[in-house]
Amino acid sequence: MVDMTTKTYGQYCGVARALELVGERWALLIVRDLLVGPKRYTDLRAGLPKIPTNVLATRLKELEQAGLVERRILPRPSGAIVYELTAYGADLEDVVLALGRWGARSLGELRPDDIITSDILVMALRSTFQPSRLKAKYELHFGEITIHAVIDGDDLLVDVGPLEGAVVLEAFAPIAPLLIGELDGAAALKSGLLKTTGTAKDVDRFAAAFPIGPPA
Repeated sequence: MVDMTTKTYGQYCGVARALELVGERWALLIVRDLLVGPKRYTDLRAGLPKIPTNVLATRLKELEQAGLVERRILPRPSGAIVYELTAYGADLEDVVLALGRWGARSLGELRPDDIITSDILVMALRSTFQPSRLKAKYELHFGEITIHAVIDGDDLLVDVGPLEGAVVLEAFAPIAPLLIGELDGAAALKSGLLKTTGTAKDVDRFAAAFPIGPPA
């Protein structure tokens, strides 16, 4: 493994070494999106529109040098180059999910320059998932984005796109008030925060499956 940066903290410490590897600006967000699946450079750029192109190229090179990311050529007829996490890079999943779960408590209102992508929503559900006895299928719509979640007790599968037979939740604003318990399903539906093909109880079950801790 090659150090991704010459910047060091001068400490023989796992936390310090981890920050040397993934502590540069944008690095963990690149890892976050690659945890959803392999991406072309243009896919990463679209999901991180505020990152300067030279910074994205530099971060990818650094992550490659650190042994966290590798490039692969897709089979023909595509032939496109994609970036994907190595096994070592994929070991960051629990770290990223824990950070997402912790940071969700401080999200607050959607800021004017904030964006939401399908990768962000996929990782949001994965980070807040609370295993239970629930067995359910949900399809979540937010603007033009559609993702789905299949819950089977302790197991969760989240992916992009619709899912046949799922309870559809269409959100018209961030649903944090529902997930932190400020609103129950009936109140969320009545307020126009979302609508569903199911019932208020279905909304309550969804909120219980993906709870956000109390606001910071």
